[in-house]
Amino acid sequence: MIVILVVVLYPILNIIATSMSGSRFISSGSVTVWPQGFTLQAYRDVFQDPFIYKGYLNSILYAVGSTGIMLIFTSLMAYPLTMPGFIGKKFFTVFLMITMFFGGGLIPTYLLMRSLHLLDTVWVMILPGAVGAYNVFLFRTFFSNIPAELKESALIDGANDVVVLFKIILPLSKALLATFALFGLVGSWNSWFEALIYLRDQDKYPLQMILRNYLFAMDTKAIQGRVGAGNVAINGPGTALDPKAIRMSVIIITMFPIMAIYPFFQKHFTKGVFVGAIKG
Repeated sequence: MIVILVVVLYPILNIIATSMSGSRFISSGSVTVWPQGFTLQAYRDVFQDPFIYKGYLNSILYAVGSTGIMLIFTSLMAYPLTMPGFIGKKFFTVFLMITMFFGGGLIPTYLLMRSLHLLDTVWVMILPGAVGAYNVFLFRTFFSNIPAELKESALIDGANDVVVLFKIILPLSKALLATFALFGLVGSWNSWFEALIYLRDQDKYPLQMILRNYLFAMDTKAIQGRVGAGNVAINGPGTALDPKAIRMSVIIITMFPIMAIYPFFQKHFTKGVFVGAIKG
């Protein structure tokens, strides 16, 4: 476990140390896990870039929006599949299973997004992952393990299926929802390929696309030239700052939100990862 801990922590500590080190020490390769020539100039320069703030806001919108819609629509799809008398249960189950094995691919998906007029809109980053077959089956399994007597007593008292789902089933599925909320948030936060394909307006770019642009800026001149119309360069003229420090600081800024929220989901995570593994 100590070896695994070192293997996991060393790259993170090295990135943090590099982002806070001076150019001379970074160029000489003397930075390991402790900053050399401590400076926060990289962070000051990065936060002068207005696209960082826009990327943050966009990533939060995409992550929260897509995860919320995924949880709601997956629950609405999975709950009817737990009802023994639901007409069309077998059809929808087979339909979902087919989507797990066959997909149209990138080009048909792009054409679909274009025909739905979703290209270069915020919705193209939120709606496509609303329902996934794998998630539906796991939700269905979890819902099936909730005692049927609770649902039956609520129905006898006059509640309908919508009330049963949102007042009984979902409150009893906090571990499930927390686990998939974490998966959804992390997946959406780390996503950049969809933005690369579907978005053209840089103001709609998520933070990962901003990070990608930084990582592709391989020299100081390229970084200094990354200026939007009417915006300030992230690295002002005359600043002797290593481009690697800039890139590492952006990586830390990108990683921080997920690292910050993970402890709040930790208590549900252990139970949630076993969702669907045991029935009965």
